[in-house]
Amino acid sequence: MSILVVNSGSSSVKFQLVDPGSGESLANGLVERIGESDGRVELDHRGETSERTQHIEDHGAGLALAFEMLADAGVGLDSDVTAVGHRVVHGGTVFYRPTIIDDAVVQQISDLSALAPLHNPPNVLGIEVARKQLPNVPHVAVFDTAFFHSLPDAAATYAIDATVAAEHDIRRYGFHGTSHRYVSEQVAQFLGRDLAEIDQIVLHLGNGASASAVAGGRAVDTSMGLTPLEGLVMGTRSGDIDPGVIMHLRRSAGMSVDDIDALLNRRSGLIGLSGVNDFRQLQERIDDGDASARLAYDVYIHRLRKYIGAYMIGLGRLDAITFTAGVGENAAAVRADALASLQGFGIEIDPERNAVRSKQARVISTDSSKVTVLVVPTNEELAIARAADDLVSAGD
Repeated sequence: MSILVVNSGSSSVKFQLVDPGSGESLANGLVERIGESDGRVELDHRGETSERTQHIEDHGAGLALAFEMLADAGVGLDSDVTAVGHRVVHGGTVFYRPTIIDDAVVQQISDLSALAPLHNPPNVLGIEVARKQLPNVPHVAVFDTAFFHSLPDAAATYAIDATVAAEHDIRRYGFHGTSHRYVSEQVAQFLGRDLAEIDQIVLHLGNGASASAVAGGRAVDTSMGLTPLEGLVMGTRSGDIDPGVIMHLRRSAGMSVDDIDALLNRRSGLIGLSGVNDFRQLQERIDDGDASARLAYDVYIHRLRKYIGAYMIGLGRLDAITFTAGVGENAAAVRADALASLQGFGIEIDPERNAVRSKQARVISTDSSKVTVLVVPTNEELAIARAADDLVSAGD
C-alpha cells in the first residue's frame, strides 16, 4: 500500500507514489505548462519513463491525465493508495500538525492565502482536484510552516506595533519546515544519537533557501519569516533587505506594490545580480571572469555565513551543520566557502570528503572537527507520505 503525494503549483503539479514504510518511490511525475498548448505530463514508474504532450486546460485535466498514465502503467490508485498527502505552504497560526482535509479545512487554507498569495491558492486547487479524482481515500494536508510553530516568542516576534501585528497575523512563520524536520531527524539517525541531545544548524539551499537552528529536535530559529522572501539570498528572491528600500522605490521610482513584489520575489537574488539563478551557470560565468557572477556568489556566501554565525551564538553549543537540497547537496564550493576559516570554532571541512558526489548521507568534516558537518539529501515527499500515513493509521 502506498501514499500519493501531491505538490500543486500555479502552472504545474508534482506527484509521487511513496511506500512510507520502506521509503521507496514507486512512481513520480510532473504535470507542467498547465493552460498552455504544449502542456506536458512526465511519469517515471520503476525506472521506465513515459511522456505525453498536449493542451492541458487546467489542473483537473492535468491530474486526470497523470492518473490515466499511472493506470496504464499498472498502478491502481483506488486499490493501492491508502491516503493522499498534500504539501501546503502556509498554515498560519491555525494549522501546525498534519490535518485530515474536509471542506472546512479547504476553506481555512484558502482563507490563509493573504499570507501566501503565490502558494496557497494553487495548493488549494490541487487539493480540490485530487479530492474529486480520489474521493474514497483520506486526504491529508502537511504544512511547510508547521515545524516552526513552536519558535520561541523572541524569535517569532517582529518589533512592530503589537496591535497591528495581532490584527494581521504578522509573525515569523518559517518555511521548508518539512525538509528541516526530516533532515534534522536524519542527522540524529545517521550519527546514531538521540535527537534530543543534538543542537544543529540545517541549511536548505535550493532555488529557495532557508536556514534553521534546531535544539534537541525543536526549531528555535529560522531565516524565512512572514513569507518565504526573508532570509538568505536565493535564486530569484532578495532575502533580507532594508524595508526602507520598499518605501524608497514607491516614492522615488513610482513602483506599485505589485511591481516591488515582482522585483523582490522574481528579479532579485542571484538572477537579479548576475542574470542566472542556476549555480552551474553561475560557476561557468565566474570561471569566464564575469564580475557580476562573482559578486552574486560572494553576496550569497556572505549572507549564508552571517546566518551560520548567528545560529551558532543563538544555540550556544553546536554539534552538527548539515547541507541539503539541490545546491546544498551538489555545490561543494558553496559548502567549503560557507565554512571556510572556522577552525577556531571547531569546524573543519575535509576537502576530499567534500568533493565526493553522492546521493547518500555523508560526513564531510575532518575526524578532528568538533562540529560534525554533513550532507543529507532531503526527501520532502517521503516526509509528507509518512506524516499522512501516521495520521491515517492512528485513526483506524
